[in-house]
Amino acid sequence: MAFTAIIVIVILFILCGIISLYNSLVANKNAVKNAWATIDTQLKRRHDLIPNLIECTKGYMEHEKNTFEMVVEARNAALGATTKGSAKEISQAENQLTGTLKSLFALSENYPELKANQNFLSLQEELASTENKIAYARVAYNDAVMFYTNKKEQFPSNIIAGLFGFQNFEFFEADENEKKPVEVKF
Repeated sequence: MAFTAIIVIVILFILCGIISLYNSLVANKNAVKNAWATIDTQLKRRHDLIPNLIECTKGYMEHEKNTFEMVVEARNAALGATTKGSAKEISQAENQLTGTLKSLFALSENYPELKANQNFLSLQEELASTENKIAYARVAYNDAVMFYTNKKEQFPSNIIAGLFGFQNFEFFEADENEKKPVEVKF
């Protein structure tokens, strides 16, 4: 009788451990998804601001049509990647968009009337604020991916993760172009 009770207690202990590990993996996976949703929200906000910024600057920067086209193309690529891309594809598209926006702002330095325009200043500030939020959201996402990956790969939760098919998540990484300084040619 005592031996049976011990076996039942051991089985219950193991079962509780499995449930606990499974639940912590689910919580970490959901934290990654939540962090990604935050990035997605901020990227949408940035995508929505860009047409207003371009409209505001078009009248002042008539000779910079190529820059406008590059920004629009990069925005469209980023929107396309957001709807059907992986974290790596979205990261690459967003990094390209960031580069074209930097070029646009660098060119605006040559137009004092534009720099004094209240709409432009407001949009520029809003976009800078959004960029900061995106950077913070990327850090939070990568932290969530790291915690999830650690949990998924550590023993004994790696056994549970393997049994229940927990998948990997990609980190949101800067590409080589984003690490380089912006070149502005006149």
